[in-house]
Parts: sequence; structure tokens; C-alpha cells
Amino acid sequence: MSRILVIEDNKTLANLIAKKIFSELSVEVDTAYTLKEAKLFLSRYNYFIVLTDLNLPDSPNGEVVDYLVKKDQKVIILTSNIDKAFRKKMMEKSIIDYIKKSGAADIKYVIEMIKRLRANQKHTVLVADDSMPMRTRFKNLLEHLFFNVITVAHGEEALNILQSRQDVSMLITDYNMPVINGFELTKEIRKKLDKNTFPIIAVSSNEDEELIALFLKNGANDYIKKPFSKEEFYCRINNSIESYENIQTILNSANRDFLTGLYNRRYFFQHINNLCENAKENYLDVYIAMVDIDKFKSINDTYGHDEGDKAIVMLSEILQSSTQPKDLVSRFGGEEFCIALITQDQQTAYAICERIRTSVENASFVSAKGEEIRYTVSIGLAKHEEADINETINQADMNLYEAKNSGRNKIVFKENR
Repeated sequence: MSRILVIEDNKTLANLIAKKIFSELSVEVDTAYTLKEAKLFLSRYNYFIVLTDLNLPDSPNGEVVDYLVKKDQKVIILTSNIDKAFRKKMMEKSIIDYIKKSGAADIKYVIEMIKRLRANQKHTVLVADDSMPMRTRFKNLLEHLFFNVITVAHGEEALNILQSRQDVSMLITDYNMPVINGFELTKEIRKKLDKNTFPIIAVSSNEDEELIALFLKNGANDYIKKPFSKEEFYCRINNSIESYENIQTILNSANRDFLTGLYNRRYFFQHINNLCENAKENYLDVYIAMVDIDKFKSINDTYGHDEGDKAIVMLSEILQSSTQPKDLVSRFGGEEFCIALITQDQQTAYAICERIRTSVENASFVSAKGEEIRYTVSIGLAKHEEADINETINQADMNLYEAKNSGRNKIVFKENR
């Protein structure tokens, strides 16, 4: 994140705000006490956010906002001006927020808002609306909140985008659209993605309260009536994406291994059957690879458990870099990992395992005492047929056992017995 500029003629307050922002966000903060000083800073640096008062010695009536907007700056106003008509006039400009200056709580709110905007950069929002002016408005509003935005004209296009891209975090959909309307689009998406994993916000000028209820009952996370204010839109969007992030944090905590960040055994067994079905539909095979660090106990005994953890983390990184996003890599426990490889043939599956084996063999890490630590892995590989997935895992385990007993640092592949 680039720098933040604070424009405030009260020097004590300006320095307090700058200190708080730096402490919370670890970002460089510049302070200007007049519009003239702000112009000098703006000529030298690019700013992520400009936080400004309205009444400055050389800008007594909010002229600073017009200057900042003209310079395409993202602006948050922090002011003691509580005149409602003036506030409404300011909100009509291309600013992010208008905050009343009343105490420490407002500075905290500003910092939380900046954190939210920084986090928004990671998200892509899909907008489905058949009106070009509305698509343009949505795009401008969302980009002002630092979201990445994709716009489409109807539901069918939206479904195609969701099929081809995995980085979309949220959908905003109109109701009245050709081909597939927003209601049908919502129902279709909810067949695969639930409300916790993909937020949908419906937007419509339709006054039918039954339609609003149907949208919410059939999977919409929120509903916005047209026409809406910019402030309402911003609040609803930020609240929805924040709720989505909180749920993802909880799910990751339940589904991810704490040490490596890989999926855990629980997640593997929850999702492996769906993965196998999807592979079958695409005429692909599933191979199970059990991977285990050779002589792991000796690493712990010789160098300590902290270095043993480093060995596990190093292997997890190699497993992730050696596989594809469609594969499922998980830590089953201790030094044992399980991979579901989605491939076209046995040769490809074996080649991936060999790449893992040689990568580990050639890698090393340095202990806290400066000692170079090397190790190898053994791999048991098995093809998943029509049998229960547990049978395939057991076969891979048996192959792993044979790899260990026949010398280690090797791959054993045998058909299911």
C-alpha cells in the first residue's frame, strides 16, 4: 500500500491522526496543514487515501475536495461540519466517506475504513445488469472502493464468467435481465455455491415485496432497492464482503492445517468424492499419492522439533509448487501427506510424484544453529477405480510401506489388490 496524506490545519490533531495510522497500518503518512502544502506533497507522491478536513486556511469552504477529486485522489472527509445540506452536497462528489469529527472513535473508524479498502484490493466483484449506464455506475462505485470489477449484461454471461474464473468473490445482480434474469441466476449459482462461500446482492427497482423475500429465501445475501444512495451502497457492499471474509477465516481454521496451511484430513474426506465425480465428468483419472518423510524421527531427535516443523513446511511448499490447482493436497498428520492427482494417464501421475521426490532430494534448509538439513521422501501411488476411495488410500498406504521397506527415497506404484 502506498502512502496516506492527512490534510488538517490543527497540527496537534493532524500529528495524532498520522501517528495512529502509522501505528495501526505501518504505512508512511504525510501531514499537510493547508491546501498549498497538500499540493506540494501530491506533486511528489502517489497516495492510497487522502484524509482531509474541509475548512483550511486557504480552503475555507471545502475547495480542497474539488482539487483532490480533480486529481483522481481517493478522498475521505473528516470534519466538524455537521450541516446536512452541505454533507449531502459533498457526498454527491466522488468521495469515499464523510465522517463527523467528534473524538477518538472517529479516528478509529477511519483506520478501520482504510483497512477495509486495502483488503478490497484482493477481491473481484461480478456485476450483472442489462443497463449500460447502471453497469458503468456500479463499476465506478466499486472501483472507488478498490475492488476489481467485471461487468456483464445478463445471467448467462455471468454463469460463463463464474465457470471460467475462480477469483470472483461476489456477485451483484439486477432482477430484470434478458436470457437469464437475476432470480434464476441466483438459484442456479446456489446449486453449487452456498451463501457462506459466495455472497450475492440483488438489486432492483421492483417494488414487489414478495420478490424481495423470494430473492432472500432462494440465496441472495442482501437486497438493494433502486434508487439507492452511494453511502447505503458502500455500507452494504463492505458489510457483505467483510462477513464473507470472516466466514472464510472460520472455514479455513476448520479446514486448514495450522502449520503448513494445507487442507487437513477432515477437508480431504469431505471433498474427495466430489473431486472424483468432477474428474470422471471430464474424462480424467484420479491417483492417490501418500507421501512420507524418510527417517523423520531422526530429524526431530538430532535437531529438535522446531527443525522438524521446518522440514514439514518445506515439503508442503514443494507439494504445492509441484501440483496443479485442480489437485487436492492435504496433510494427514505428522510427516504424512496425501495428494489426489487429477491426470489423463498413469505416466503423468508418476511424473508428478517423481518431480516431488527429486525436488525434496535436492532441497535443503538451514537450522537455527546454521546446520544444513537434507532429507528424502517415500511415495506410494495408486489409481482410483470404482471402489471406495478408502480402498485406494489403503492401497497407496501399502505401496508407501513397501517403498519404505525397500530402501526409501522412491516411488512404488501398484494396481489395487
